[in-house]
Amino acid sequence: MIDRFIAYLATEKRYSPRTVGEYRDDLKAFRDFVERTSGQAFEAAGADENDVRLWMVEMLDQGRSPRTVRRRLSALRSFYKYLLRQGLVKRDVTQKVIAPKTDKPLPVFFRESEMQREQAIGERELDELMHSPDKQASPKEIFCLTRDNLIISLLYQTGMRRAELVGLKDADIDLDGMQIRVFGKRRKERVVPIGDGLADEIRDYMDVRRGFESTDNYFLTHIHRDGTTSGMSAAAVYTIVRTRMGEVSTLKKHSPHVLRHTFATAMLNNGADIRTIQSLLGHASLEATQVYTHTTFEQIQQAYKNAHPRSK
Repeated sequence: MIDRFIAYLATEKRYSPRTVGEYRDDLKAFRDFVERTSGQAFEAAGADENDVRLWMVEMLDQGRSPRTVRRRLSALRSFYKYLLRQGLVKRDVTQKVIAPKTDKPLPVFFRESEMQREQAIGERELDELMHSPDKQASPKEIFCLTRDNLIISLLYQTGMRRAELVGLKDADIDLDGMQIRVFGKRRKERVVPIGDGLADEIRDYMDVRRGFESTDNYFLTHIHRDGTTSGMSAAAVYTIVRTRMGEVSTLKKHSPHVLRHTFATAMLNNGADIRTIQSLLGHASLEATQVYTHTTFEQIQQAYKNAHPRSK
């Protein structure tokens, strides 16, 4: 039954391979627990609420975080809802089970001064590379630095996810209309506007990319050591962002997702309403977006504490 459900997620729901893999691992963990504690082969219809609760208790005793337990319980809920619709079980054994509470960590983000510094460093390095009196830069060197600068700009100025960025095709970018078509989770499409500065960066990149286009027609190109090309991998984008942002920020995390948080926080701080930010980020629910309002309030609270003579 688990394999049938996993196939349903992959083919009909069109979940990403990573998400499908997480569902598979979570459900197999429950299956293994039931088989180990009951001594019998797992049957979904034979499990009950007590099995689910004991599984949760064991995970917490093993040091699993409440967040992990909630995610695994969510996978199990989806599994039983599917089985109910298919008539394979008579009841949902997760319905009366309460997930452990967990505090949502507030998203971290780069400061505007750090983003400005990163941009200045990138522009200076590119200018020095192109106009160095001592060494003539190769087209490959100019291309790679131009591309890396653009990766930071795209993530920061559009708020797109790393997977969305590496999935971009040339046809998704409309410089005349000043917009980018982004395909998010479950291939849900949204359109993100871009400014003049980012549009100019894209044009510059496409100019120096000539001769280095990826063989699989993706917008971002990675040049391998043997000279062959392909679309950028998510790992390569992560490495570029971690290296570049690590030079200007003291945050522990320097991931592409922090740039997404930075985009949302900057939009909110500069007057964008929460619904607009939800649309730009491609969030299915407003709840996922509202976490940024707490981030901004913390900034206001800290500024008050630092500035007001009676705040203490």
